[in-house]
Amino acid sequence: MPNTKDTLVTSFALFSLFFGAGNLILPPLLGFQSGNWWWLVALGFAMSAVLVPILGILAHAKLQGTIYDFGKKVSPNFSLVYSLLIYAISISLPSPRTAAVTHEIAVQPFFNTPALLSSIVYFTLVFIFVINRSKLLDILGKFLTPAIILILVLIIVTSLFTLDFNFGTTDITSPFSDGILEGYQTFDAIGAIVVGGVIIVSINLKQNTSFEDKKTLVRNAGWLAGLTLFIIYSGLILTGALNHLNFELNITRIELLAGISKQSLGNNANIFLSILVSLACFTTAVGIVTGTADFIKDRLPKYKHAYLLTAIIGCLLGIAMGQFNVAYIITVAFPALMFIYPITIILIVLNVMPQKWASPMVFKSVVITTIIFSIPDFLGSLGDLAPKKDFFEWIPLSQYRLGWVPPALVAFVVFNVIGRKKVVVI
Repeated sequence: MPNTKDTLVTSFALFSLFFGAGNLILPPLLGFQSGNWWWLVALGFAMSAVLVPILGILAHAKLQGTIYDFGKKVSPNFSLVYSLLIYAISISLPSPRTAAVTHEIAVQPFFNTPALLSSIVYFTLVFIFVINRSKLLDILGKFLTPAIILILVLIIVTSLFTLDFNFGTTDITSPFSDGILEGYQTFDAIGAIVVGGVIIVSINLKQNTSFEDKKTLVRNAGWLAGLTLFIIYSGLILTGALNHLNFELNITRIELLAGISKQSLGNNANIFLSILVSLACFTTAVGIVTGTADFIKDRLPKYKHAYLLTAIIGCLLGIAMGQFNVAYIITVAFPALMFIYPITIILIVLNVMPQKWASPMVFKSVVITTIIFSIPDFLGSLGDLAPKKDFFEWIPLSQYRLGWVPPALVAFVVFNVIGRKKVVVI
């Protein structure tokens, strides 16, 4: 059985791999805009940014494979295409976004250097960590994560003890679904199946343990990391809500985070915030590039340079995209998330379920249904290219951009019933 130390180190490593740019800058503004509905927004955010990712880690504990294993029950070809799409999105958007956030918060206020230079230095350091991946778990779990959590707790606790509990009002109309959709931008459901594989490989490199011991270790670490994420997210959302009178309504995500930090930590806020942002973003970028390189190495076992070459390509893509500003990267990412996130959520949920409820037939039917009913939400996120809204209004929950949920649930129930009848007949 895994000991407490291993569980803590692994859970801290998971937390740091999850907690990146979006996890840091999204919750405060979400709370700032939600007013007295902050708690309902926090629950919605936790659904997509905590519960689903932790289910993804539990699925990894059960499968102990790679992202490819998540979609094999649909078909090998689907699983391969899905895996490549996930990794392409990961190294093209969330990974570079960590460099952009680091530049805007941790570099730009102190040095008058271009974003391209920051991106080059940043991903050079990422590359060094990636090629030393055997030491990754200990570095993340023992050193970087405690520093991240300490600074976050300082900001949240100081705000809670110095601000009046006055939330004001808001014109937000669907706080719960808004929280869910904002949770998409953390990329944590995608992150779960990417970094979960990193954790499994890291454990294998570090120690030779049985399948059941690894399952217990990853499962316990996942729940502990999820609880920590929930507390931190709720604290940041609450902090943002309590600051509704202290900043302009049109404030940006990064400006709000910087303002709250200065209010909480005083004149040294910029230094503390720079350290926090740099650590939080850096660990996520390392996890994404490492996960991508692990996958390609696993798919091309005869090519001995697959890991190194993939790491180089991932860092070069990070440099290219990381020089853009954060708002632009978030805007570009939204349509891709509206399509790939529902599929990812479904694959995670089905892989966690008992085998009797998740047969290959159920996998295929539910995933195909989800893909079909995700298309309207995807098209609706394309701005000027979006079709007329009333064309899709007949789909339940479509007004909340969650039109894929009821059809997927119906497909799950129907094909489980059909499967049971076939078993009875046989």
